[in-house]
Order: sequence, then structure tokens, then C-alpha cells
Amino acid sequence: MQKGSIRCEVQDRIAVVTIDRPPANALAVQTYREIEETFNEISRRDDVQVAILTGAGERFFCAGGDVKEIAARTPESARERLSVCNACFNAIYHCSVPVIGAINGVVTGGGLGLAANCDFRIASQKAVFLMTEIDVGVFGGARFFSHMFSTSVTRMMMYTAQRMSAQEAYRLGGVMKVVPPAELMAECKRMADIIASKSPAAIRLTKRGLNELEPINWRDAEDIEVEFYVNLVREADAKEAATSFLEKRDPRYRTK
Repeated sequence: MQKGSIRCEVQDRIAVVTIDRPPANALAVQTYREIEETFNEISRRDDVQVAILTGAGERFFCAGGDVKEIAARTPESARERLSVCNACFNAIYHCSVPVIGAINGVVTGGGLGLAANCDFRIASQKAVFLMTEIDVGVFGGARFFSHMFSTSVTRMMMYTAQRMSAQEAYRLGGVMKVVPPAELMAECKRMADIIASKSPAAIRLTKRGLNELEPINWRDAEDIEVEFYVNLVREADAKEAATSFLEKRDPRYRTK
């Protein structure tokens, strides 16, 4: 499946989504729309249980917004652009299955928004992280960046637009692992295989539950956790998971 600059390949319940817009995988308004459509479609598919988002080539994951479009913006077009950006980010964040960010190179601006809305990230040793909005006279993405970094780190990066190495991002918790470039996709697929081996119903409900818990207070979170726990117990897969564990065999899940 391909939508403009966005490729999507599905195999063994894993969808690999690749941003392929040379030379730097920058994001035009249309590219944001294509990514949104791709992840909305993934959410509707029964044959996908986990997705991987990456950029084509080894130099850039995504260089952020297309600067030519940004330079030509008006207040009206800026509002429209931000609306399209947010719809794209939300499609990744609210995708019905987990999304792994395979950060293969430089990631800046809106590209960092894409990465931040993945469930977790694995980075190449060549990856570099920058929040460059201040250098092109825009503001945005702060609420998404906090998915990756603490408030203080987010503020420092947004004020300074300083580069952050993959190793530093790992130290600060923004990425889960740093690997040589040639091993990046293999490591992401290894993690994806683990997720794909779990109950489809449990994975989707867990993803939804984690998303709903994140922005609310602890008292409301307790009520939601109880609701999701009870709903999951109703699934046949929940009994099969416990039974197969006790019987020391691989589970045979039936739900999608």
C-alpha cells in the first residue's frame, strides 16, 4: 500500500510505514495527510497487530515541516497546517495497535512530533534529535514532546534548538535502545514480533487503556483501570492466556 510519499508494507501482522520524500523526508501538508490516512487504515485492519514508523535512507528519519511551505504561511494557512499536523499526530498516538518509532537518522521539528507519538522508540547510533521550531519562527508540539522527555528537557531543547545525540536521548529516556544503523530494523522487528505474539484483543485494549489513563488524574485513572481490566477478563483470550501459561504451552488466541 502506498499513499504518495508514504509506503506501508504488512507482513506477519507487522505494518512497516516508511516516509519516503527525498531528500530529507520533510513534511508537506499533504504528507501529514498521507501519514494520517495510513495510520487510520492500519487501525481498521484485523491483520495488523503492531506498526513500525521509519524514514527512507540512513540520513533522515524526518526533517520536520517543509520550510518552503512554512516560509509562505499566512495566519489562515498556519492554522490549517497546525490542524492537519495535529490530526496526523493523533492518528499515530491513537492508532489501535502499538507503534514503534525506528529512528534511523536526523529527526527535527514536526518529525520529532511523529516520533514522540509512537509508543516507544529505538534509535540508530546516527540518530540526532532537534526541536528547531524557534529557528523558523513557529511554536508547536510541546505537549507531544513531553511524551519523550521531561518538562525541563523539553523546554531546554525548544529554547535552544540544540542537537541531542541518540545516546543522550537514551540516557534521558527518550529512546529505549540505541543500535548500529544496520541493526535498527531487525531490532524493531524483533520487538514487534514479541508484541504480535500476544493476544490481539489484549494488545488493543491495553493500548487504548494506556492512552486514556495518561492525561487524567489518579482517581479517574483507577476507575478506568478497573473498567478495562473487567472488559479484558470477559475476552476468551484472557482465559486462554492463563490456561496456556499454566500448561506451559504457546497460547492459541482467537480474537482479533
